[in-house]
Amino acid sequence: MGPGPLLPGLSVPLPFSVAGAGFPRLAPAPFLWGRDVTGMGVLLAELQPEETSMFSGRANRRSFLASAAVAAAAMSLPNRAAAADSPQRHIVLFGDSILDNAAYVDGGPDVVSQLRTRLPAGSKATLAAIDGSVASAVRLQLKTAPHDATHLVVSAGGNDALRCINLLTESAGSVAEALGRLAVVREQFTEDYSALLDDVVARGLPAAVCTVYDARLPDMTERRIASVGLTIFNECITREASARGLALIDLRLICRADQDLATPIEPSVVGGAKIADAIAAFAADYDRNRGRSEVFPGAGIGL
Repeated sequence: MGPGPLLPGLSVPLPFSVAGAGFPRLAPAPFLWGRDVTGMGVLLAELQPEETSMFSGRANRRSFLASAAVAAAAMSLPNRAAAADSPQRHIVLFGDSILDNAAYVDGGPDVVSQLRTRLPAGSKATLAAIDGSVASAVRLQLKTAPHDATHLVVSAGGNDALRCINLLTESAGSVAEALGRLAVVREQFTEDYSALLDDVVARGLPAAVCTVYDARLPDMTERRIASVGLTIFNECITREASARGLALIDLRLICRADQDLATPIEPSVVGGAKIADAIAAFAADYDRNRGRSEVFPGAGIGL
């Protein structure tokens, strides 16, 4: 967010079955998900049985036991293999100053710098986010995505909220009238944010979106009111991300302490480290082929 008013393993099917009176012949077929489940750069085949006599030369007891041993060995290796052979990743950050926070850390490491230290050898991170951007402007940033990008992270909504700060001090004749004004804000943001996420999905890459953390305003009354106001934006972010099966980095659970922000609304070095941890976890663990949204709350919740 820019300057402005203060608001803010392995599950492998049994590779054989007993068919008829004899042992089966094991015939490999493409693995169900078509991805490396062994962590060794090898696709583990889903073995489909074909009925045959147990005395067949191709389906004797020796081949049966050998196939079972291979499957058992594969199931025992994925964790160590994955650690030794991590794929190279190129994570691109889009959005606002939640990710583009260099101007607020007084020469300390910004979010993208801290992220780079958390990635496997050969991986990289690129900063495309621009301080002060609203959701509609982030759509333009997406057009600059590098051709070799493998993961996208988007932070938007904080500056959209800042543009509506004056609503919090306006008078209203009734609660219904006040809610009606907030509904208009919600509808406009939903339109802008939905279009942004449609563009993100169109890239066809694993993607995560960030919620907006609560502003750490010095006045506790203002802090409470601002937190309530942000629910309009965060509800939209979580709903639209879930509808598209995108990962969610919930900054409300990550940046919860005063030390996490350098100003009431900008990440500090400490907060940036927590954000970088969550992004690295997303890049390592999220699988878009599962077709569901996942929440990455980061480590050290409540600290």
